[in-house]
Amino acid sequence: MNKAIEIRDCSAAYGDNEVLRHVSLAVEKGEFIVMIGSSGCGKTTLLKMINGLVVPTTGEVLVNGERLADGNLVAMRRRIGYAVQGAKLFPHMTVEDNICYVPNLEKKMSRAEKKALSEKMLQMVELPSELAGRFPRQLSGGQKQRVGIARAMASEPDILLMDEPFGAVDEITRRTLQEELSVLHDRTGITVVFITHDIGEAFRLGSRILIMKDGGIWQEGTKEELLRAPKDAFVERLIGGWHTE
Repeated sequence: MNKAIEIRDCSAAYGDNEVLRHVSLAVEKGEFIVMIGSSGCGKTTLLKMINGLVVPTTGEVLVNGERLADGNLVAMRRRIGYAVQGAKLFPHMTVEDNICYVPNLEKKMSRAEKKALSEKMLQMVELPSELAGRFPRQLSGGQKQRVGIARAMASEPDILLMDEPFGAVDEITRRTLQEELSVLHDRTGITVVFITHDIGEAFRLGSRILIMKDGGIWQEGTKEELLRAPKDAFVERLIGGWHTE
């Protein structure tokens, strides 16, 4: 397999606060990586480092073999989808314009092209095409999250970064979105890096799970590996609330 992402001995700090300490990570193309850990452990900083929103104080980041420090960050970010909690849709834009935002930046789209793309992406996330003309305030929480994923996928990115994307919806909707994302990943083969605070969500989605602590990767492995051989009491507590479903 080819590497989609490489983090090589990277540290990061906000002022005097060092939040990542000499982290190394290789993500193969098509993997579904889930990061989990308590607040402040460095998950979001590591995610932002992948698309250049955070610059490491030491080390280097490569995406599809290209060093971020050497490349065109704007162009590279357009090949990386980004979805966050609450979707963060543009409130003054319709669903169609939200979905088409990045592709339209790359190449001015005609009205027909926008319509075709929004319909395709809405179908992908199992939403009716009639929603294309609505504004975010007219959508439910689950619909907003689906539109957020559709927007992140619209430019056909190589990598999808997701920071607690389902944290703001109810449990039933969350489970449905998890199932849809899993199917979408299987169908497209996209590389996903996903942050959660929910060990059940991590176990349901991740092909590999990274447990973060104190600015580093404390333990990593598949669900089966973590359940079979937790590193220490911290990991045992983290996974202890999970049960077979």
